[in-house]
Order: sequence, then C-alpha cells, then structure tokens
Amino acid sequence: MQKTPKIEYPPKLKSMLKKALEDPENFWGEIAGELHWFKRWDKVFEWNYPNFTWFKNGITNISYNCTEYHVNKGRGDCTAIIWENGEGQPTRKLTYEQLLQEVKRFAAGLKALGVKKGDRVTTYMPMIPEAAIAMLATTRIGAIHSVVFGGFGYGALADRIADAEPKVVVTADVGFRRGETINLKEVVDEALKVSGKSVEKVITLKRGEKEPLMISKRDVLWDEAIEKGKGVNAEAERMRADELAFILYTSGTMAKPKGTVQPHGSYQVYIYAMGKWVYDLNENDVWWSTSDIGWIVGHSYVIYAPLLFGCTTIMYEGVPDHPTPDVWWQIIEKNRVTKLWISPTGVRTLMKYGDEWPKKHDLSSIKLVVCAGEVLNPPAWEWLQKKVFEDKVPVIDHMWQTESSGPMVGNPYGIALLPIKPGSATIPLPGIDAEIVDEDGKPVPTGVEGIFICKKPFPGLTPTLWRDHERYVQDYWNRIPGVYYTGDAAIKDGDGYIYFLGRMDEVIKIAGHRIGTIEIENTLLQHPAVAEAAVVGRPDPLRGETACAFVVLKSGHAPNSVLEERLKRLVKETLGPIVIVSDMFFVSKLPKTRSGKIMRRLIGALIAGKPLGDYSTIEDETAIEEIKKAVSKS
Repeated sequence: MQKTPKIEYPPKLKSMLKKALEDPENFWGEIAGELHWFKRWDKVFEWNYPNFTWFKNGITNISYNCTEYHVNKGRGDCTAIIWENGEGQPTRKLTYEQLLQEVKRFAAGLKALGVKKGDRVTTYMPMIPEAAIAMLATTRIGAIHSVVFGGFGYGALADRIADAEPKVVVTADVGFRRGETINLKEVVDEALKVSGKSVEKVITLKRGEKEPLMISKRDVLWDEAIEKGKGVNAEAERMRADELAFILYTSGTMAKPKGTVQPHGSYQVYIYAMGKWVYDLNENDVWWSTSDIGWIVGHSYVIYAPLLFGCTTIMYEGVPDHPTPDVWWQIIEKNRVTKLWISPTGVRTLMKYGDEWPKKHDLSSIKLVVCAGEVLNPPAWEWLQKKVFEDKVPVIDHMWQTESSGPMVGNPYGIALLPIKPGSATIPLPGIDAEIVDEDGKPVPTGVEGIFICKKPFPGLTPTLWRDHERYVQDYWNRIPGVYYTGDAAIKDGDGYIYFLGRMDEVIKIAGHRIGTIEIENTLLQHPAVAEAAVVGRPDPLRGETACAFVVLKSGHAPNSVLEERLKRLVKETLGPIVIVSDMFFVSKLPKTRSGKIMRRLIGALIAGKPLGDYSTIEDETAIEEIKKAVSKS
C-alpha cells in the first residue's frame, strides 16, 4: 500500500458520511426526493433483521421516470440513446420522445400477449436499442424482467428460464460479434426444449437476412407484437416502492445461479444517488458504459441511471478491438463522450495494442474515467491515467457487486475528488456502513487483511433472492451473523482507503501467511512482457499452499525458462521471500466470464481436479482445455 501523509476529507464529504450514518432516514429521504413519485413514502426504512423495506408505501415507476417524466418536462427532443457497433452498421439515435413512443408500443404489445403486472419477461438480446425498449416496456406495465446475457449458451439460458418462469421470452434472430453472426433465436429454441413450460410466447426481432424459424402459435415477430398492441392501453403502472422491477442472476460457485432482485423504489434511488455522487452524472452528459445489459452494470449504468438523469447513453454492440484496436477511441471522439465506464479487462485489452491507437484520436471531451468489475491493477491504471489521458482527467477504480446494484466503495468525484491511490477502490461511499473484520466479525487493525462487510442494508442491496429467501439469509446474513457478508477480502489503510484482494476464496495461505491473489497478479503485471495474469493457490504438503500463476504474454514475447525465473524472482523481491510461486504456466488465454472477470475459482478447480460447478458465464470454453493441457504437463 502506498504511504502518504494523512488525507483530510473535504467538509462536504465529511458531512455526508456523518449524516448517512447518524440519520439514514433523512439522508436517503432527501436524495429520493429528487426523483418523481406518484405518492411519497410513509417511512424511509424498516429493518427487521435480516428483512428490510425501503420507502414504505411510496408509489413510483422506474420506466416512467426514465422516459415520460423527461418528455413531460419538455426534454423530448434530447437524445436518449446512441447505438454504435463494431460491425460497420450505421449509428442509430433515439430521442426521449422517440424512446417513449417505442416503449409504449412494445408495452402495449406485451399486454396484448397476456403479460400482466408481476409476470416475468425474459430478455435474451444483443446490445441494441430494442433491448432497452423491452426492459423499459416490461417495467412500465409492472411486469418483472429477467435479462440474460446474449452470449450465454442454451443451458445457462434454460436454467434462468426455469427459475424465473417467464410468460414471454424476448429475443432477436441474430447478434453480431467480430464479424460473425450469432444465432440467438436458435439458442432460445434449444433452451425452451429443456425448460419452457411457463413460456407462452416468444417475441423475435428480425435483424438477419434469413427468415428465422418460427414455431406456430408460440412465436411472433417484434412488429407483429406491436401490431397486436394497437389500441391497448399501456399507461405506466403505479408501482409500490417494494414491488419488483427485475431479477438478475449471478453465478453461484457450485449451486444454481442466484436470482438477485431489485424493487422499483430503492433501486432507482440508489443508482441515482451513486450516479450523482460518484460519476457526477447530469443531463448534459454523453455517457458511455461499455458493459453489456446482461450484467448489473448494464442495467444500472447503461439503461436506468443515465435515463433517470436525462442524459445521453451509448449502447455498443461488439468488442473493444474489432474491426480495429481503436474502435472505442473512434466512438469517444465521434460522439464527444464526456464520461467513460470501462472494465479492467477492457483496459488491458486496449493496452496490449500500445499507445499509438488512442493517440490518433481527440479524447479531449472526456472528463472522467471509471473502472470496476475486478481490481484495476496499477499498471493498467497508470497506462490509462498517464499515457492515454496524460493526467488531464481522473481515472478512478471503484467496487460493487450484482447484489449491490451500484457502487459501494469509490472515489466520490461528484462530491469531492479524493487523492487517487493506484490499486485502491478508495473509501466506503456515503450510506455504506462498512468494516473489515475477521471470521468472527471482529474489526481487524489497519493494514491487516480481513473480510469486507456492511453493518446495515443500503437501498441498492438486493432484499432477497428470487424464490429462495432461505439461501439469501444463509449466504449473506448468517456467514457472520448480524452483518452483510460481501465475500471480498480487503485491507484498509490509515486514510480509510480500501484495497480489495479478491474473493475470500481467492486468498492463498502460504506457511500461515495470507496473501491475496490480486497482489501477486499486480506484481506479475509490472513486467513489460506480461499482458494478463491469474493466480490461484495450489495445495503444498510443506507450506499448506503455494501460488500457481497462469500468464498471458504480450505480442512479441515468447515463453522461456529465463522469463519464468525473472517473473518468479520479481514476485519474491516485491512481496517477500514467503510468497512462493511454485508453478508458472504460459497460456494464450485465461478463462473469463463474458463480463471480463477472470474465473480463478475455475482455474483452482482444474488444478485440484475438482468438479467445475457452474461455469455458464464463461466467455470461451477453449480456455478450460488450455489450462488442463498446461497443468497436465507439469
């Protein structure tokens, strides 16, 4: 950890942090009051551990607040969504008025097909405006959407359909990625053979040249659904604050995926608050979060929060480096993007192509860059901060989870920018009553690794798991009784800055000394030949565990024994002789989720010869074979 003189928090930030802890009802009530409510709440917060409710008896509708509210205020001509892609198709733009009309038409179509308040609608679509329209139309009529990432296979989709029991599935015939056509409708058809009992209709948006295979009486085209909805009243449903807007699944380790849920009221208050305090979002922003709508970042900060603020949000279909390694920099320049949200994996992908690609473009419109998803390694931070943006704008890391719906730890740029410490997510944000504790729940001293927990709920926290409250209580509230268990290992420094070390099961114990896998990975990434690294623990009869590293080299570097020894020595010199890297494997790719997180749990299972569990979120299954092959030679 970086040693600096004691940091003094600015007065406004100190005041907000204090009020959030001492008077949470008024604290959250004030920010909620900035949003539109059909009826204000009777009570901000009720907590009967472990159950809690926010904005009791308040009446609202998140879709109304994202669309109609802005049109009624006279901002209908402002651009709501810009669609860009890496496949050479023309840019599309929707104003708030156009978005509202499309949402109304599709909402009427859903109602005409029998969707009622409380019914589920599974959306399995590419990153296109119609995906946003489907989500907003669903929440407009009081139904609950379950968005499934459009890169999942039929097994993962079937699991999520079986659990949510949707009445309707919304999809597209195809998606496009790296110049290839992905047949989404075929995946839906396969999934429904396994778990389609509840599904009455499949709505398909036609994008490809071929006619999609349509199953009689079940399947309708997007345009046909809209036609059926003509004359149907699809006004915004008045929703109680605690009624659900959506289900979003997050992978379990060995068990089935967990269905986190978010209500209309508390969810929008939280993502709005954090959008304001962390990102300084406002109606003049051209905001680009490079995430997919299949993940919580896509829900919160591609669709809902930017539209709550009335700004312009960019949706991008494609990858960071196709058709050229500067496609993202081109989009920033072309649209005069003001704020960029990018994952560390996205940064590392762009970084491996060097500095010359961003240098070709005018990036002067950017005011802020934020990263999350996993730890932003210091070398990746330095490349963005120093090389790409030349220290002209802050590049800040922050931490959150699917379960939290928005940031938990971050640098509150919208309140007061704190000094940036590379490798740190900065501080628990206002309203997050956090602590780092040992396994018994006792706070650990500064500089000592522990478990990051929250002492009480905050509005963005999932209040349960879909149809599995027992699992919710067990996984999150009973691990350390009385507190919310995040599962993340962390250290706090003297300034209150938090350094995340990975998941608790991504901490290695070498001869009784605990070391986070992230710390070893960060060290390996300091070497100029290393593009990516994943580290897991390997059982060792003498030391308990040793570190096992999988390294992806940058182009122009070849694996050899000399480089291996240099990297092992680098770890020893940087982290101390206790940190033993017993095995190092050079591979061309690492197993990652489609949102870019390295699947260390999967690597650990492969090394130990254990069952792999649920890996439906994997980006490229060939990475598993490569790890197996590398390990088998050791």
